[in-house]
Amino acid sequence: MKILDQTAKQEMEECKKRARAAGLEFQDNTLEYITTNQDMLELSPKIMIPSLYDYWVHDIEVIHNKWMYDAFPHNPYETVINTRPPISFYNQDNADWFNVMIFYHVLGHIHLFQNNVFFRKTWDDDFYGSALADKRLVNSIRAELGAKKRWVDYVIEFALAIDNLVGYHKELEEADKQDKPEAFGFFSQKLDFYFGQFLKERYDAKSIEPKFYYDEIERYNRYVRECTDQKGENAFFEDNFFRSRFPEFNETLRKWKEKQKPKPKDLFEHLIEHSEFLNKEENEWMKDVIGVIRRTSLYFQPQIRTKILHEGWASLWHERLYLADERMRTHEIDYSRVNSFVTSIPRFGINPYASGKLLLEFIEDLARKGKLSREYQLLKGIKERKDFDKNFGEAHGKKVLFEEGKYLNDYLLVNFLSDEDFQDFVDEKKLWIAGVRPSEKRWDMAEIYIKSKSGKEYRERLNRMLYHPPSIDFVSQAKAKDGELYLDHAHEGRALHARHIKSVLMGLEFFWGKRVKLETTEYEEVRPDDWRDWWRPRFTPKHRKVRVLYTCENKRVTRRVIDPLPAPVDYDG
Repeated sequence: MKILDQTAKQEMEECKKRARAAGLEFQDNTLEYITTNQDMLELSPKIMIPSLYDYWVHDIEVIHNKWMYDAFPHNPYETVINTRPPISFYNQDNADWFNVMIFYHVLGHIHLFQNNVFFRKTWDDDFYGSALADKRLVNSIRAELGAKKRWVDYVIEFALAIDNLVGYHKELEEADKQDKPEAFGFFSQKLDFYFGQFLKERYDAKSIEPKFYYDEIERYNRYVRECTDQKGENAFFEDNFFRSRFPEFNETLRKWKEKQKPKPKDLFEHLIEHSEFLNKEENEWMKDVIGVIRRTSLYFQPQIRTKILHEGWASLWHERLYLADERMRTHEIDYSRVNSFVTSIPRFGINPYASGKLLLEFIEDLARKGKLSREYQLLKGIKERKDFDKNFGEAHGKKVLFEEGKYLNDYLLVNFLSDEDFQDFVDEKKLWIAGVRPSEKRWDMAEIYIKSKSGKEYRERLNRMLYHPPSIDFVSQAKAKDGELYLDHAHEGRALHARHIKSVLMGLEFFWGKRVKLETTEYEEVRPDDWRDWWRPRFTPKHRKVRVLYTCENKRVTRRVIDPLPAPVDYDG
């Protein structure tokens, strides 16, 4: 692996100028490496982060990748990681003209890294540096444990089993409260305490009347109107009237703050704070390792949730910028072959590069014609919808395009359009859902056919592709007994992967140190009245939705249906 040579770096800097002129925004500094196929094989298990913590599974994946490469030589053209500065890797087998196209693709990724709001918790962080610090921490723990260092890998494995339950959105919510509390109706802790618990206690003690509460709100609003928010709040609490009326306020606030503990944002924090096993002195190191896994998962969460947007956005911009670049001259056919491979619409399945790019372009075209307006949405006639064009212009379309890149993730992009608009999208781009059926001509073959051209069904297919971690309630422990950990899965139309439940619960039992229970919803096949129905042609089994309870105690996992209540049975996955 080596740094990009000066000639190629100059090409990259020229790409930056053209990308900025087209509207992309990113920091000046970037770092590029030319990598061999061997480098790619070794870095890919660490998601191209060389400084990521060491884990034995990474070594297994490297060996697996080498076997696969020997059988079918392949490697990505490029990879870019969201660090400060952004680091990108380019395959040494790429042609020079091809790298120019890839530079534009990478700059599209970097723009989203540094401007999309779902990455805002990473804007000021250098993950490469923090990952290196975490790697050194994990290695130092291994050194301290000596002969027992294998337990570090056990803890990593158990923690990785629940890393999709990390509190990503709660972290974003906390950032919003800190950055723009007034925009979300949040106030400072001091104000919340005063207008909440402090005045309520005095009202319950009958030392103030309801009118006093409203008078205080008006007094606060008056100070805010006269000053800025922070200065108004300071003036409100420094008012002589307030200080003489409640001289005990500051001391009461101090004692209240000492008792307050922030609620855990995810299962990781809940385990770290409340597990008696993890909080034993000899097990304190486990919390450090769990913290490393949590921080790493939080870093990758926005990338997992913006895969379609990311690849569609980067593909859109590499196409627009490279087609206008004179450096592609004499390479038009080569470019067309590569680009069609990357952004083609497959006959069977869905290509996220193509889906994201086509959706972004379609929404931009709607904005250009004024079709994002309420006036257009109320139209029902096919001809009226087709001929509608307010001609808002290219500038307006481009503005909406950049707003898509800033405010959307995969879910919001896929579900942005109305049902009618999405059907128009499917029709215009000639999309369909393919099916497989036995061939009518040859009994030993199957045939692919167009199963549906419905926009609703196509969108459902896209939604099923999206990252959708389960919603697990780990805070409400009303059902828990004898200090056990009780997890309540809120069913959202998708069942948990049953084959993973046993191993996950065993890992949680290790962390918790006591019995662990998981309540979830599953679908069970209904036994027909006559067993011979199973063998009848075209028999379709029926399923019923049931609530089940898994219990893990002493590494033994049992499963039972809560309603009705049969005897528990051993569960082997």
